[in-house]
Amino acid sequence: MTYLITGGAGYIGAHVVRAMAQAGEPVVVLDDLSSGVRERVPAEVPFVHGSTLERAALARVFAEHDIRGVVHLAAKKQVGESVEQPLRYYDENVGGLRTLLEAAVAAGVREFVFSSSAAVYGSPEVDLVTENTPCVPMSPYGETKLAGEWLVRAVGRAHGMSTACLRYFNVAGAASPELSDTGVFNLVPMVFERLTDGEPARIFGADYPTPDGTCVRDYIHVEDLADAHLAAARRLTEWAREGTSRDLTVNIGRGEGVSVREMVDLVAEVTGRPDLAIDVTERRAGDPPKVVASAERIAAELGWKARHDVRSMVESAWAGWLLSHPRAAGDR
Repeated sequence: MTYLITGGAGYIGAHVVRAMAQAGEPVVVLDDLSSGVRERVPAEVPFVHGSTLERAALARVFAEHDIRGVVHLAAKKQVGESVEQPLRYYDENVGGLRTLLEAAVAAGVREFVFSSSAAVYGSPEVDLVTENTPCVPMSPYGETKLAGEWLVRAVGRAHGMSTACLRYFNVAGAASPELSDTGVFNLVPMVFERLTDGEPARIFGADYPTPDGTCVRDYIHVEDLADAHLAAARRLTEWAREGTSRDLTVNIGRGEGVSVREMVDLVAEVTGRPDLAIDVTERRAGDPPKVVASAERIAAELGWKARHDVRSMVESAWAGWLLSHPRAAGDR
């Protein structure tokens, strides 16, 4: 069976492609390259330049490659940008998913893995977020992910398709330097960029109700995240072979909180810049104080557990940053 991986040239998508291909799963990548990098996709993996909004193009992909399963990662994902451009986010994240699901149903797809987000929870007032924690998203981005989950599960139940919604927490690190995050939207690369430019690391808000006043997050290594996709896809395959259709929703995190200030300090240590200055600015819209996952359900359902710690995330991310920004090494 061949899996279509949308957004497979992106930072997370390329790691999912790598994990599934190395495990012997045939895959095809669809990416519009708006943020993805073509070179991230191995030469032996078929690549289609296109968008999930293009119904005719999707139909050709499903027919030509005999697609029987989908891992859907293609989406806009910046919280702040979604506040400023909600129409664009709903169009691409929900509209694109709707078009993709239409094509999947028409092709008789039985397995669908959806890239969701911890943003669906909003600002939960609990120590550990379980999958039963109420979903109250604080941004249009989070809303589109929650609406996406509803749509995926509803279509799956209506058409005999097994589905998995994977709620990512904060992703960092790289399996290899060439697959590192080239965008400067997440905390670790944002600190790298400031360090490279000789500027203070920026922290958005230090007056949150947390131990050091900065946001607390659950960080997950992107390689662990990719392994979770593989585990989910294989569970859906098992269900399909049994002739049943089910749905699964799980968190993907480590169950450990790290504050923004702690992460910045670790970056300073790993990069050998103990004198890295910090500039505290105003809070960003849509940022909750604390979001840390309970990872019990995914362990029970898929036998998955994170293997990498936060230091390995920063070290591998730094190696990738140096590959594309050699000047960041300085004179050390």
